[in-house]
Amino acid sequence: MKEFVEFIAKHLVDSPDGVSIQESVPNENTVELTLKVSADDVGKVIGKQGKTAQAMRTLLTAIAAKEGKRAILKILD
Repeated sequence: MKEFVEFIAKHLVDSPDGVSIQESVPNENTVELTLKVSADDVGKVIGKQGKTAQAMRTLLTAIAAKEGKRAILKILD
């Protein structure tokens, strides 16, 4: 899941080197991913009215569901 989010984020931004993702597992059924991008690229990752971020979360939820888990994506600026 981490690799998937990283792949998508790096292709959306102007500065792919500024993309970093931290993964934490608060419990055995939940994976929390924290996406950090450079300040100039936050708008590209979030998208107009949050549509890009919501699409990423929807895909991440589908991937997590296949593994029987719950996924949370946080986007930091």
